[in-house]
Amino acid sequence: MQVRGQCYCGAIAYEAQVEPGTATVCHCTDCQAHSGSAFRTNIPAPAAGFRLTRGTPRTYIKTAASGNRRVLAFCDVCGSSLYACAADNPQTYSLRLGTITQRHELGTPQRQIWTLRRLAWVTLPEDIDAFDEQP
Repeated sequence: MQVRGQCYCGAIAYEAQVEPGTATVCHCTDCQAHSGSAFRTNIPAPAAGFRLTRGTPRTYIKTAASGNRRVLAFCDVCGSSLYACAADNPQTYSLRLGTITQRHELGTPQRQIWTLRRLAWVTLPEDIDAFDEQP
């Protein structure tokens, strides 16, 4: 499915190809801190189907405990988080669901990860696959 997305202020926009029903909820402490919320919801977009259509995001390189380096892209005007991808040769962009115009058409997330870090008051449908850590 072709989707369009943008930051809150509209300075940065993108187009991407995604597969409905492939969103993931992440409860890790990094996603909690970076989103300013209890979790973050992402949907993968192959690099070949992703392109910026307006603006250039600011980026921050996050090095995980595993040593993996991830680019976190955001708008330097309004601060909206847009996507993450591998720092070297990205194959997939992890789009932030809230920035996608067609987010209501993407279906219910199919899995949740890092449930060991999930806040006790967060509940999601029981039929969503759940993983204590990164699968």
